[in-house]
Amino acid sequence: MAKQEGERLHLQAMLGDYPNTQGLKSGSVASGRLVFDFDDVKLPQTAFKKVVRGDYDVAELAIVTYLQALAHGKPVLLLPTVVMAFPSHPCLAYNSAKGVLRPSDLAGKRIGIRAHSVTTVTWVRGILQNDYGVDLDRIHWVAFEDPHVPECVEPPNVTRAPAGKTLTGMLRTGELDAGVVMVSDQQDGLLKSVIPEPAVAMHRWRTETKARPLNHVVVVHRDLARAHPWVGDEVVRLLQQSAALAPDIAGADSIQSGIDELRPSLDLIIHYSYQQGLIPRRFAVDELFNM
Repeated sequence: MAKQEGERLHLQAMLGDYPNTQGLKSGSVASGRLVFDFDDVKLPQTAFKKVVRGDYDVAELAIVTYLQALAHGKPVLLLPTVVMAFPSHPCLAYNSAKGVLRPSDLAGKRIGIRAHSVTTVTWVRGILQNDYGVDLDRIHWVAFEDPHVPECVEPPNVTRAPAGKTLTGMLRTGELDAGVVMVSDQQDGLLKSVIPEPAVAMHRWRTETKARPLNHVVVVHRDLARAHPWVGDEVVRLLQQSAALAPDIAGADSIQSGIDELRPSLDLIIHYSYQQGLIPRRFAVDELFNM
């Protein structure tokens, strides 16, 4: 954990390799007060259980995982900054060889998800429920992983995928009717968006809600935040500098910092999470940052 060496504090850290984090991870953006010892993690989500346990001083974490961590007293504290975000509307895909599938057709269907509490899945379910009138309880959700917060209880309409299967594989063979996948999985044209004209729908959603579909945020260990209250501001400052070196990345306008900037997005993902039973109550946005 954090160690003081001279005037600088050494932090155990975990961040993904993104254009907006490259400056900080490479050392081209540096601090006179902090030194980051980055864990070599290729896929940040594989380390989220460790983040929730408090194994890092500073780390990337999915926002819904943070909400659940907060609800269950885990030793992490949110910083008002985003390191990864991408549109959710195109991510719900169907196998076009089986015919067209639209939101109104989803009752009784089998939809693959990485895990019940994944942030992108939460955004997709919230959009389906609130914008398209889909009854989420009438869908059979097939999950491939456990939630990152062990206290998360999956509803009865969530089942586990067979061992050895993959989400995209089951979707391509027709074992699933739809799945929450990356847009990159849809490049060959077989998999297509369930939501028609997803870019148009996304623009309308953003205009109406003022929200951005943020995914991964940054947390600090709560003990570190209490012992050194300045650390959070310094980490955010460094991440802002690092992001400024990559202004043209996809989704750059969603890589936001500051509580006021993030408030509409945080308020909406809190609402979706509470609607879906992922958290026991509807947090106020400012509660997310209370030490």
